[in-house]
Amino acid sequence: MNDTDYIFAVARIRVKEKNLLSNQDIQQMISLKNADAVLDFLMSRSWGSDDAEKTADGVLAAEEAKVQALIEELGIDPEIMEILSYPKLFHNLKSAIQEIVTSDPHERAFYELSSFDRETALQKVRDKDYKTMPAVLQKAAPIAYESMLKTHDSQICDQIIDKACLEAMSEASEKAKSPLLREYEALNVALTDIKIAARAQKMRKPLAFIKDSLAECSLINVHSLAEAASKTPDDLHKYLEIAGFKDASEALKKSASAFEVWCDNRLIDLIKSEKSNSVSVGPILAYYLARENEIKTARIILTAKANGFPDEVIEERARSMYV
Repeated sequence: MNDTDYIFAVARIRVKEKNLLSNQDIQQMISLKNADAVLDFLMSRSWGSDDAEKTADGVLAAEEAKVQALIEELGIDPEIMEILSYPKLFHNLKSAIQEIVTSDPHERAFYELSSFDRETALQKVRDKDYKTMPAVLQKAAPIAYESMLKTHDSQICDQIIDKACLEAMSEASEKAKSPLLREYEALNVALTDIKIAARAQKMRKPLAFIKDSLAECSLINVHSLAEAASKTPDDLHKYLEIAGFKDASEALKKSASAFEVWCDNRLIDLIKSEKSNSVSVGPILAYYLARENEIKTARIILTAKANGFPDEVIEERARSMYV
């Protein structure tokens, strides 16, 4: 797209941004009595579609489809959207391998992806048809599948696939033409490395396991991170503070869920700079990521309400909005 195309595309995005959920909307959803009331609130904001099921899954799936359709309509470089889809692609690969090896169907464990949906993923893994998988999956797929067949250890399978995903994201962050995409992917990899290290420490994993789980990143030294995580929580927190992630350390001290929320909010803070941008792909990427964030938050609230979680617990897990 040239600059003129971006001007018109961004103008459309600015109109769409007016319909994004605000932090006040999220607070109102949390205060509602139950999941049905939250669903009614969302549908009053035009969530869902005429042909979608009036259920949480149906409404959220319809919103995800709307976002995808808009991005395609605006003519964004497909390579950019492929990079953003890496976590979902690798997740579907992981789900397919585990479903086939364990013979335990997990239909709801898959993302709806046109290039690699549940049926496609299952068929390609079953046939060992790795060469026709999305290119980014082709190296990790046979390694993870053979490991799962031999060990039936889903944790090892997850480790192989999750690291491959992070490496793909890290490589993409170095090559991306969009400054926002470069920064977003680099930060995302760093935060995910920290999540993995903290989880491994809690499970008392050895240093070798932690090192094998982390992907090289431009924003943090993963060797030092692994060393710290293999010791005590104090060592991990001290390293994070030295590495410039003091806020991450403070969130981790509260709880794992508080840290997850902090990570998502940090990514949202990063993309807010695009509100003043008008001639690049940045605002369009920011809108896409903002929509992903609000759909994720709506799912958290709906699920929590359906399971009877108290409002204060839901509030702790709610993400900050873009607007």
